[in-house]
Amino acid sequence: MQKTIDLQHRSNQKELLDGDDIPFDDIIQNMRELNIINQWLGGHDITLNGFKKLLGKRKMVHVCEIGCGDGNNLLQIFRWCKKNNIGFSCTGIDIKAECIEAAKNNCAVENAEWIEQDYKNVFFETKPDIIFSSLFCHHFSENELVKQLQWMKIRSNLGFFINDLQRNFLAYHSIKIITRIFSSSYLVKNDAPLSVARGFHKNEWEGLFKQACIDNYSIEWKWAFRYLIVSSNNCIE
Repeated sequence: MQKTIDLQHRSNQKELLDGDDIPFDDIIQNMRELNIINQWLGGHDITLNGFKKLLGKRKMVHVCEIGCGDGNNLLQIFRWCKKNNIGFSCTGIDIKAECIEAAKNNCAVENAEWIEQDYKNVFFETKPDIIFSSLFCHHFSENELVKQLQWMKIRSNLGFFINDLQRNFLAYHSIKIITRIFSSSYLVKNDAPLSVARGFHKNEWEGLFKQACIDNYSIEWKWAFRYLIVSSNNCIE
């Protein structure tokens, strides 16, 4: 049962998915429905947008996603790279064994590595070119996020990007109604609106980057109620 939500302030209520005792089938159903929502609301397009901003004119790329879930984001990037003759390799990191198992089946591409681990404990022999997260950051506290931003910057060659939710009254109540009608997953019904309540405003992101001592970044609002945040280790065009 969710607590009363005050969208003026970020919710610190944990999502059900952050628990350790979720049955495997429930997690799979949750990821399947979230992929559909992501497709409907343009989430994959936002991820590809962030990726292309950092890729530039390169013809080879190694991409890492933290909180990779079932690997669907990496699969979308792989398909775009294949279509555009870009050499592709990837690393997917997720703390949940169920997600890594699903990713191996869902994103069966060559040159893919799947790591079941807390991203903070992962060290690379060779840095990925690009690190990103999608609908991942809102699971963390502000202090944890500052360290996460620093981790992504230090461990990427070209930079990192984030695709995540804006905390917004219309977004919260819309997704609550949509999932109540169309979702068959109790995880999605509970966590989708709560994810919005755990999201950020632009000025809050700016404060997090300031704490992380990262100056070179851009924040763009995207439909539907998302932010695309791109931090380049060079110059942002």
